[in-house]
Amino acid sequence: MTDAPGSGTHGWQADVPIGDYGFLSDGEVSALVSPGGSIDWMCVPRFDAPSTFGRLLGRHAGSFRIAPTDVRVPAARRYLPGTMILETSWGTDSGWIIVRDALLIGPWHHTEDRSNTYVRTPTDYEAEHILLRTIRCVSGEVQTTMDCEPVLDYGQAQVTWAYTDQGYHQGVAKADDDADLELHLTSDMALGFEGGQAESRTLLKAGDRRYVAMSWNGAPPPMDFDDAYKRQVWTAHHWQHWLGRGDFPDHPWRSYLQRSALTLKGLTYAPTGAISAAGTTSLPETIGGGRNYDYRFTWIRDATFALWGLYSLGFDWEALDFFAFIADIASEDKDLQIMYGIGGERDLPESELDHLPGYAGSRPVRIGNAAYDQRQHDVWGALLDSVYLHIKSADRLDNRVWPILETQVKEALKHWRDPDAGIWEVRGESQHFTSSKMMCWVAVDRGSHLARLYGEHAMADEWGSAAEEIRADILEHGVDERGVFTQHYGTTALDASLLLAPLLRFLPADDERIRATVLAIADELTEDGLVLRYRVEETDDGFDGEEGTFTICSFWLVSALCEIGEWNRARRLCGKLLSLAGPLQLYAEEIEASSGQHLGNFPQAFTHLALINAVQHVIRLEDKYTDDDEHA
Repeated sequence: MTDAPGSGTHGWQADVPIGDYGFLSDGEVSALVSPGGSIDWMCVPRFDAPSTFGRLLGRHAGSFRIAPTDVRVPAARRYLPGTMILETSWGTDSGWIIVRDALLIGPWHHTEDRSNTYVRTPTDYEAEHILLRTIRCVSGEVQTTMDCEPVLDYGQAQVTWAYTDQGYHQGVAKADDDADLELHLTSDMALGFEGGQAESRTLLKAGDRRYVAMSWNGAPPPMDFDDAYKRQVWTAHHWQHWLGRGDFPDHPWRSYLQRSALTLKGLTYAPTGAISAAGTTSLPETIGGGRNYDYRFTWIRDATFALWGLYSLGFDWEALDFFAFIADIASEDKDLQIMYGIGGERDLPESELDHLPGYAGSRPVRIGNAAYDQRQHDVWGALLDSVYLHIKSADRLDNRVWPILETQVKEALKHWRDPDAGIWEVRGESQHFTSSKMMCWVAVDRGSHLARLYGEHAMADEWGSAAEEIRADILEHGVDERGVFTQHYGTTALDASLLLAPLLRFLPADDERIRATVLAIADELTEDGLVLRYRVEETDDGFDGEEGTFTICSFWLVSALCEIGEWNRARRLCGKLLSLAGPLQLYAEEIEASSGQHLGNFPQAFTHLALINAVQHVIRLEDKYTDDDEHA
């Protein structure tokens, strides 16, 4: 593996580029698998738990590797088509093996009891709480190594292994500091224990098949290969059946939509329906920099894009579950936060883990996120737009909706004149961010439409007038002399969040101010065609250093260019962005324009949501513009 750019000067060397990792999920736990066959990140028993394997952030924080003894670079990697099962093929001088990795999903097993975590409608399936790794030798013979060394609590709690009554074929790991978590490792290979490490050394010959399964929460693991293989097949068919429910265009870019849909499903915490913003914490926005945050939470602002993406691809059940999660929160929490835990938790205190060097030496490593108690005025618009979209798409009114929307519209009206931290959660001085004002307009505008649906015509008229007042204020103070929307009142700085203006229908797409803003951002807020959030030298965000281009913003630009009629430019940019995907069609938060290196937390839900929006925009207009070109 090659070192991550700049890693040699900042501490331990991260030998895997962020974008090269594979992503596994069962809807409760996720894992990142390196090209070299090592699981370098996994948190048990849910996405935001302390890490069990944390090598991603520190060499000695735990990993789980299966590979040929003397080979580090695989011949090929892929997902089994339509699944979240990762296949790695290894070629050596003496033979070939194939490793398949999956977090198992099986039939719903609460037939005589009730789950203590699920709050959504039960389905026919659920997580089995088992990480399964199978190995098959397809030719020759290959000396194969298995090393499993969990280090709990973000690399702070060493485990002790002990054999069970299964001879050399099963071990149990515990840490004195975490008596609640017990890991079982079961295999048809002989296991040995050296300190906190479980090992196996096996010569596989053509036709040999082996497996190793790590289980938790008392899950019954497979006790032979046939059972392991049967469960792997069940999991594969589950993912393929789930994907088959979707509505995907017959287009060369379809695979990107499908992988994005699978990734969003994988980032959805099944018990509550919440979508985790990413699967990781503290992957850096700049190698060696300090812009490192924990994204294993759900943001209210993701709601509109998540619902749009899920509904547009035909995944209505998932959209309903996520909306129900948002409705649960809004019903209980009148003072709506910008983000919550995936179980609905309000308090997400931030702290730093000084014992971890961070990815490629990028400190600090943070857990929790202090932004949870920031004032960000986009939250009401995100909620109301999601309600509006939900009612239009689902054609049903939840009896909780009216009290929620009435409360949140009133909050937007109460606070829209105040400064805030903005969509990018800056930790500098609060400002009158233009995009925040727009989202307040969205809250009141959508509230007006919804009030009319509920028969509250007087309130609809009142809120409609208030929405026009907010729009007039933005047009007076948030537009510069060129007719371009600015980052905040009193500046000429650009901000990529203003690309949302045409998507939110703040003004018609053919309005000159919309067109001027989109083109200004495309021409002036880009590096090698990729979009920055803002220029860091123009924005008091509370941090030092540079950051990469934000991939979500580049996909927003694709959608915005489509809206203003610049389809050819949008298509070219979309093609470029898709070409920059990781080798498994996954995206982190940012892309370094000069190198194509992925940066930030991974995989990033918001990026994949924006991809769905952008690709759908381009495909939807393709026939129109290609016909126009032919007849020009």
